Order: sequence, then structure tokens, then C-alpha cells
Amino acid sequence: MFNFCIGIVVAIIAFTQPLSHRAHGLSVPVDEEEEDSGFEKRSNKLKYSELEHTHLDDDYVKGSLWPKPQEEHKQRATFSFSPEDFTFTTSGAGKDSKVIKSAIERYKKITFPKSALKCEHPSCVKSLEILIRKKNEDLHFDMDEFYQLIVDSPTSKLTANTVWGALRGLETFSQIVHLTKENKYVAYKTNITDWPRFKHRGFLIDTSRHYLPIKIIYKFLDGLSYSKFNVLHWHIVDDPAFPYVSKKFPKLSEKGSRSTSTHVYTPENVQSIIEYARYRGIRIIPEFDTPGHTQSWKAIHGLLTDCGDGNFGPINPTKEKNYKFLEQFFNEVVKVFPDKYLHLGADEVDFTCWKKNSEIKDWMKANHNDTYEELEQYYAERLTSIVDKLQRNYIVWQDIFDNGVKLNSNTIINIWLGGWEKEMEKVTGAGHKAILSACWYLNYINYGMDWPMFYFCDPQDFSGTDDQKKLVLGGTAAMWGEYVDATNILDRTWARGLAVGERLWSNKSIREPKDAMQRIWEHRCRYLKRGIPAEPVVKGKFCIDEWNP
Repeated sequence: MFNFCIGIVVAIIAFTQPLSHRAHGLSVPVDEEEEDSGFEKRSNKLKYSELEHTHLDDDYVKGSLWPKPQEEHKQRATFSFSPEDFTFTTSGAGKDSKVIKSAIERYKKITFPKSALKCEHPSCVKSLEILIRKKNEDLHFDMDEFYQLIVDSPTSKLTANTVWGALRGLETFSQIVHLTKENKYVAYKTNITDWPRFKHRGFLIDTSRHYLPIKIIYKFLDGLSYSKFNVLHWHIVDDPAFPYVSKKFPKLSEKGSRSTSTHVYTPENVQSIIEYARYRGIRIIPEFDTPGHTQSWKAIHGLLTDCGDGNFGPINPTKEKNYKFLEQFFNEVVKVFPDKYLHLGADEVDFTCWKKNSEIKDWMKANHNDTYEELEQYYAERLTSIVDKLQRNYIVWQDIFDNGVKLNSNTIINIWLGGWEKEMEKVTGAGHKAILSACWYLNYINYGMDWPMFYFCDPQDFSGTDDQKKLVLGGTAAMWGEYVDATNILDRTWARGLAVGERLWSNKSIREPKDAMQRIWEHRCRYLKRGIPAEPVVKGKFCIDEWNP
């Protein structure tokens, strides 16, 4: 009955919310025929009501894993632990890494959060030996997250090529070990070999529409690490506010932020967030969206286009001084954010104001620009040239590709609109690498169980060659901030976001609904135990450690 593949959605609730539109800015028309045909195929596979009322075992604490490993061999034999006597040891070239030392202290508390009965059995597990083969590998797109974990008595073993793989293995070990009703820590004898399916497993937060305190961002990063995400896409500024403090251009935040004393991120704040993320194996990719979505950049005189009616539009692409500003600004950005990737936005550029500006029209005539798409191309070429000189790779939203702008072959396209399957086919057919977001706008909510809709969306489920599908780097879920702030970002993201985590990490074949429901229930309860108020993802089920802040 539950041997189904692909998307789960209730006809009543799915697609009543505009999941195919960005949560900010202008609505973009969607091909309803494409949307309906895709939905029809999915809904015919599985009725929502059947999944919602799936019978689950009441004893949910089983040491199940999320996301599911690539290879897992679990035996019936179980071993016990004495937390007070248990030790973590390290060896190999990476044994002195500060990252692994910090992780061990963290995972001691995560793995054994409570006192329990002491193991009196001869087959107690007394230690976890961690072997890290390489020394101090940087955090980057191609980082090696492979690990092997053997849970056995008296010594369990975790082997990884890098500290990043060791972090993933520690998370898995912390899930295998579980507390029984008899107040004993136990684990099944298990052999795991694991690695991620996709290199890019991201989540977007929006700090322009609502400011997020640093402590909340830390908690969000914790949540990412518990489900093996490895990228925080930080949409740090937008039309409503410019909370990023630039030392070179301090007026940007002085005039563009909600408050310079409470609603900004100083360079020191940013560094602390980057470092907190790095210690959890998470890269931070900042997004500075231009030429549109720049209303909060007004502090830079002449940067925005004068519409002639008291309003301002996107960055004026015809002024040479604007490119000098952008060069200086991004030169500072790459010194603050060490990752080799920047998200340049480039979405929803409204040409209305450009069309009203006489200087722009004169410039276009003088430079033989016949269309505003050509003007957009000119801006894109100038901006990417600046970023190229800074030795950074870049990601853009799909809009600029859809407008026919000729992009460098190394430009990564972030797909967010409806009919994403055809878009993915076009983007990869043009030789571009791609990241999918269209399925995973978690800021939209419905009453009931909507996580299966996210779980069964697969970035490679489109018509294309094997070579095209290899160009799919992974995905980024989104939590846009129109109606999201510190009060609800954690519970709105988790535990629904777990579905995206497994889709991007685990083997494509992992999609059995009942098994997923049983495991996501347990993992959601882990989040509560670890201090994250993850909302329920299965109907009417409990957690032993209920949320009680």
C-alpha cells in the first residue's frame, strides 16, 4: 500500500499557496498547465489521507537514523554504555583539530544528555576511536564528508578522511545511541559507510525583512548540523533593510538598517557566525542581490535609478561610478566572507523605472542597446567581471537566465519558479550547473502534514541526460522572512526541513513513506531534546521529552 514514489500532496492544500513564487517581490506568472500536470502525476501516486493515518509503533525510540546512510548494516545484537566511563579518542593526521575537539565536547552532551544506569554487562561499549586521515582541510564545496562507523564492543570506530566527515559520523553515532525505557543507553551492532548524494545541501535565511538575533542564527545552524546540511545561504540584505555593516561604506547600514544599535550585523558578528558554522561543517554563502531588491542601498548617492516620480528603481547600470562602488563593496565582502561562492541574486529586475529614466534611454541609444534585457546583460557582464577578478564563483536566481542574458559557463543557476523540471532541463542543457529551491519554500505553511511534499521532490527528477543530471549540485530550502522572525523561524523550519535534509543526503532510492514517518518522528523528538522547538510532523504522536523551555 505504501510502495510509492514521488511527491505527496493533498489536493485541498497543496498549491493553494504560491509555492512557485519567491516569497518576496513581484509575482511571476506560472505555467498552470505544467503545474497541474505535475501535481496530477504526484497525487495519483498517493493520497494524503492514506499517509496521514499510517499506523506507527508507539515505541518510537529505536536509534533510527536521519538522514538515512548510504549503507547501513544493523544486527540484532545490542550493546550498553556507561556515560560516565565512556571516552572519545582521536588519532591520525587530523587528531589535533580544534574542530574535532570542540565537536567531541559537544557530542558528549548530545549523545548522553541524561544520567542512566551503569552498564554491568561484559559487552559494554567503552569508547569511540576517531581516526581522521587528513590534517586541517579547509571548508569548501568539494569537501570530503565520507565516513565509516562501526558500533561494536568494547570499542566502536569512526574513520573519516577529513574532520568534516568525522563531524557527520559523530552525528550518526549520537543518533544510534538511544535511551531505553529501562533507563539504559544502548545501540545496535552496526556497520555504516556513508557519504552525501549532493555536495550542496543548503538552507536560506532572510535577515532583511525581519532581523534575526545572533543566538537564533546559532540555533538554526545547530539544526542544520543535526540533519547534515552543509550550507547556510544568508540573504542578508534586501529592499526592506540593510543590516550588514560595511566598514568601507558605513552609511549603508546607518541609513538602511532598522536600528544601528539593535538590528545590524557588525564584521565581528559576521565572523562569529561564520566560525560557529565552520565548527559544524557548514559553509556560509552570502547573497547581495542586485540590481533589483536594492531599495535599502539608497545611502549611496546616484546608485539607484531615479524614476522621475519621487521613486527609485534598480541600480542604474549606465553610470560608471556605480561599478567603482560595486568593485570596492564586493572587494570588502570577500574579505569578510571566506567562501569561494557568492550569491549575486539578479532576480525580479523590474524594467519600469529604467524605461522612465531619460539618461538611461539616451545611453542605450548611444550604445546601441535596443532592449532592456540587453541592458540587464550589460550590468551582469560588468558585475561578474568584478567578481571574477576577486576569484569568486557565483550563483544567480534563474530570472536572468530566463531573460536570455548570456552568462559565463561557470555561472550556477538557482531554480525557484514553478515548472522547475523543464527549467532544470533547459539550464543543464545549456551546460550550467544548477541548485534547486523551487520545491522547498518552507515559509509557506498549511495545516496538517506537508513535509512529504518536500520529501518526495528530487532535484534530478527531470528529463535530461545523465550528463545533465550530474550538473545538479543539490538544493537550497528557503525560509523567507515576510512573516518569519526570531519567534517562529525555528519551529517553522524544523521538523519540516528534515525532509529536505534526507532528500539531499541519502540515496535516491530512499523514499518509503512509512519508514520515513517512523524515523522523522524520532528525529523530531531529538531536536526537542537538543533545545530546538521543532513542530510535530506526524499526527497525534508524542515525544518523551516534550518541549518545556
